[in-house]
Amino acid sequence: MNKDQAIGAAILAGSIIGVVAYAWLLYTYAMMVLQITAFVTVAAVLFILAWIGWTMATTPPPTPMEPEALSAPASTELQEKTS
Repeated sequence: MNKDQAIGAAILAGSIIGVVAYAWLLYTYAMMVLQITAFVTVAAVLFILAWIGWTMATTPPPTPMEPEALSAPASTELQEKTS
């Protein structure tokens, strides 16, 4: 088993243990667990929104692009080179 497979197996085992622990806590302390879960979820979403807002507020606007000078058509350039 290589390193990536070992990490994958550990994540799988940890996730299964987490589900079992969450189910047990939910069965034992239902209201408190639901309140904590709701708070953490809402706080995580608001934190992500705050991070996006901070990034947008502190990032300087992009510099405007200047149009490129128009060049002669390809057929004219080819005729000039062959003459």
